[in-house]
Amino acid sequence: MDRAQKADLVAELKSTFTESGVVVVTRNLGLTVAQSTALRVKMREAGASYRVSKNTLARIAAEGTPYSTLTDLLTGPTALSTSADPVAAAKVVVEFAKTNDKLEIVGGAMGDTVLDVDGVKAPAMRATLDELRAKIIGLVSAPATKIAQVLQAPGGQVARVLGAYAAKADA
Repeated sequence: MDRAQKADLVAELKSTFTESGVVVVTRNLGLTVAQSTALRVKMREAGASYRVSKNTLARIAAEGTPYSTLTDLLTGPTALSTSADPVAAAKVVVEFAKTNDKLEIVGGAMGDTVLDVDGVKAPAMRATLDELRAKIIGLVSAPATKIAQVLQAPGGQVARVLGAYAAKADA
């Protein structure tokens, strides 16, 4: 990799750091290509990304961003998981690490706040932005559904009473 490629990679990482709501640092302890691809696919589905990069280039890219505090975590074979949603990347990494012991969560950060392993797992237990939106829509639409049911009930009762009288008259 020549200097121009490294400069492009640093610029790309810097823009990723400035746009991200969370960065999770993981350690690769022998993931196969298939496992790594499966993790990347899950990340893309959640609106996050998973990238392996050189630690020195990641340290340079982190300078001047809210994630400059991550430099201590960048040792050994590490990878960076990022997402604009503060929950998405953490949730996917935690779920994947539960089923695969070759991926170790080192830590992460939400802006200037450095997260340890437990700090990364805590947001993963929360609902994602899309799940919260779905709950809000459900809460908003529930009263309208109940109003429609209440308005239909008297008409249904009248129909049942008339049906009972008609059955009684036939008998």
